[in-house]
Amino acid sequence: MVDVLRPAAAANPGAGEIFQILRDGQARTKAELASLTGLARSTVALRVDALLAADLLRPAGEAVSTGGRPPARVAFNPRAGLVLAVDLGATHATVAVADLAGVILDAHTRTIDIGDGPERLLDVILADGAGLLAAPSAADAHLLGIGIGVPGPVEHSTGRPTNPPIMPGWDRFDVPAYVQRTFDVPVLVDNDVNILALGEHATTWPHIDDLIFVKVSTGIGAGIIAGGQLQRGAQGSAGDMGHVQVPSGSGSSREPGDDRDLEALASGSALAAALRGEGHEAHGPSDVVELVRSGNAAAIEATRQAGRDVGEVLATVVNLLNPSIIVLGGSIARAGEHLLAGVREVVYRRSIPLATQHLAIVQSQAGDRAAVLGAAIMVAREVLSPASVDRHVAEKTR
Repeated sequence: MVDVLRPAAAANPGAGEIFQILRDGQARTKAELASLTGLARSTVALRVDALLAADLLRPAGEAVSTGGRPPARVAFNPRAGLVLAVDLGATHATVAVADLAGVILDAHTRTIDIGDGPERLLDVILADGAGLLAAPSAADAHLLGIGIGVPGPVEHSTGRPTNPPIMPGWDRFDVPAYVQRTFDVPVLVDNDVNILALGEHATTWPHIDDLIFVKVSTGIGAGIIAGGQLQRGAQGSAGDMGHVQVPSGSGSSREPGDDRDLEALASGSALAAALRGEGHEAHGPSDVVELVRSGNAAAIEATRQAGRDVGEVLATVVNLLNPSIIVLGGSIARAGEHLLAGVREVVYRRSIPLATQHLAIVQSQAGDRAAVLGAAIMVAREVLSPASVDRHVAEKTR
């Protein structure tokens, strides 16, 4: 999966900036790169040769000759290194090894309990990662970085979870430092909804600049891509929809003044508790999904109402951010069309017409590996940034 989001070229691009042009996977000649950058061919040749020596580029055959010897072409080498991508959920963990274009080469999923704490779980995950790196699919390439998604708020600049409600023992734990005791590479940590947004964007909507991914599962959160870039906010808490209060409007069955937050109304855990109170066997989101799929009328109506409640919050988000696409994911969204129908019902009615005239509200299409793909993309963007590439080239050519 090619990362199509590249920073604009610098006025006098170095090797790292020239490399960004080639990250789209298209092979080019040195003359073409000179034309694109405005640099002298001799300067481009020196920088391309340095990138070839660092294994970040590879020869890609010859272009058509316009007279004389056909010019050689070069292209991005996605096997110049590998990244480990980790998706930690409340009850599952997936570890994947990917190349630098975000292609998943191998993956392993296991059942976990996030409440076991960071040291115990990270030791297991790192052992799984070491096993993947030792497999034939990862042969002849070295690890350049690790990306981890966790089911809670994260201060992205430090990689520390902050007051995560379903992660006992993880608050302020220094995840990058602990991981780097085993793998001495950059380690990036983000919340699971942000990496899901990156994965969904890359696989299904790569040419859409404004997208919101909403996960409705044990909790509720949103990943915001605006202007083609993931928006984390000042400390990393952007997209925390679950703690927005939902007023009891005129069409609500709730008592006036019952202004609970969205997570308390529409999450999988809240739906399970409400259905359990009505005498149904529902102890968690998976039970809600099974009831919906079996045609249980109460579960279907509860899920539809959850969609309306999510839509109440999203209507405001649509007016503020004007996205092109809203993608619904998470376990409750996979129960069928009922959540989606409830969201559409309210968003299209409550948002301004200009914001909704071309707005699509759809279910996630990226599948079970969207999160690890997003984590891999997050790391690749960091380790292949112009500054990182310049450092890598300098180390390789000393």
